[in-house]
Amino acid sequence: PRLLVVVGPCSIHDADAALDYARRLAELAPRVDDQLLLVMRAYIEKPRTTVGWKGLVYDPQLDGSGDMAAGLELSRRLMLQMIRLGLPLANELLQPLVAGYVDDLLGWAAIGARTSESQIHRELVSGLDMAVGFKNGTDGSMGIAIDAMRSAAHPHQHFGMDDLGRPAVVETSGNPDTHLVLRGGNQGPNFDVPSVAAASAALSKAGIEPSIMVDCSHANSGKDPLRQPAVLQEVIDQRLAGNRSLRAVMLESHLFDGNQPLSDELQYGVSITDGCLGWAGTEQLLLGAAERLRRG
Repeated sequence: PRLLVVVGPCSIHDADAALDYARRLAELAPRVDDQLLLVMRAYIEKPRTTVGWKGLVYDPQLDGSGDMAAGLELSRRLMLQMIRLGLPLANELLQPLVAGYVDDLLGWAAIGARTSESQIHRELVSGLDMAVGFKNGTDGSMGIAIDAMRSAAHPHQHFGMDDLGRPAVVETSGNPDTHLVLRGGNQGPNFDVPSVAAASAALSKAGIEPSIMVDCSHANSGKDPLRQPAVLQEVIDQRLAGNRSLRAVMLESHLFDGNQPLSDELQYGVSITDGCLGWAGTEQLLLGAAERLRRG
């Protein structure tokens, strides 16, 4: 089976730059699609530890004006343009009300480290018809995410929103297509062989087929975006050694390396949230990964 690669900006803040990136990714995809299934990060919400810019859907003007109606319209229009390029899309589902406006456009979704314990998000996932990854906690613990996977696999009845945006009682059928996302924790990374083996054992003990994504960013890279390639190479090493539970990876990537503070004069194609690997490095990395997997 191919390796799923969710790759793209930490958070989209500039529609033009995001489309520029999407076009490049769409051109790369056929060159690696025998080994890699590329899915673009189209992240329109940004979870914050305290406060800060919360994403395109909340503040598309980047000025604190909070024009969320414009943010929703821009986000959906941009996603549709990306889909027309032939790219599957990924997003983190943070605000359940926002999810109702975009979930029909997504091929994959994440529940973040801070929300995997939330019953509301587990209920939301149970009604989605796409694969969803639950991240381990910021402390590195896997138990909360595994509990979330078990919960989301079951039917739920919960308060929600119907297709016309009205309050409704929602009945879900359960989502069997969830997996664990290892993103590291406060104690350090968790993509090494012992950590992956421990995660697989914990999933099996919970009665879940081990299905694991490694987030090459965040605590697994020590928040240094240029260390992401080393994490990906380790995942490929483990797959080539016979590990079948490692199904996917995530990379934070933009047109140019690094990040920048939010200001009146932003550099084009540079993240304003987490630091990212630039496009040149990303393209080289993915071409090399596909070639390594071909050689076996």
